[in-house]
Amino acid sequence: MAGAETLSGALPSEVEALAIRVLETACEKELKLATAESCTGGLIGSLLTDVDGMGHAFERGFIVYSEEAKAGMLGFDRALIDTHGAVSKEVALAMADGALAHSRADVVVSVTGFAGSAGPDDEPGLVHFGCARRGRPSFHREEHFGSVGRGKVREQSTRVALEMMLEAIGGA
Repeated sequence: MAGAETLSGALPSEVEALAIRVLETACEKELKLATAESCTGGLIGSLLTDVDGMGHAFERGFIVYSEEAKAGMLGFDRALIDTHGAVSKEVALAMADGALAHSRADVVVSVTGFAGSAGPDDEPGLVHFGCARRGRPSFHREEHFGSVGRGKVREQSTRVALEMMLEAIGGA
C-alpha cells in the first residue's frame, strides 16, 4: 500500500490510511476531488496530493481563510456570512457547492471552523463541514472538538472531511 510521503508521521496512521482509501476509491470510480478549506489551511488538499501515483484524483483546492475569500473565490453572496456567520452550516454548504461549481471536481468537501482561540461569543473547536457531489444533494456535518488546540482540531477536521468524501464517493 502506498503511503503519504511528506505528511507521513505528522498525522495519525488512521488519517493517512483514510486518505489513501479516499484516493483509491476515487481512482477506481474515475472521480475528481476538490477541497474548500478554511481552518484546515490546505491540510486536506496537501494530504490528498501526497500519495504517489494517485494525485491525479485531486482536481484543485481552495484555501479560503478570510470571509472575503470564502464568498469571492467560491461565488456566493457575502450576505450569507453576515447573516449566519462564517462558521455555520449555511456557509459550509455554500462553500462546498461553490467549489463544485468553480471546479471540474465530482466530489468536494468544505471546512470552516474555530481551530484555535475564538472570539468571546465563539465556541473553540466548533467546525462545520459541507460535502457536495455532482448530481446529488449536498450534506452537512457539525463537530464540537472543544479547546484541544489548533493542531488537534485540524487533525480531527481532516479525518471528518475524509470520512465525508468517502461517503460521497460511495466507498464508506
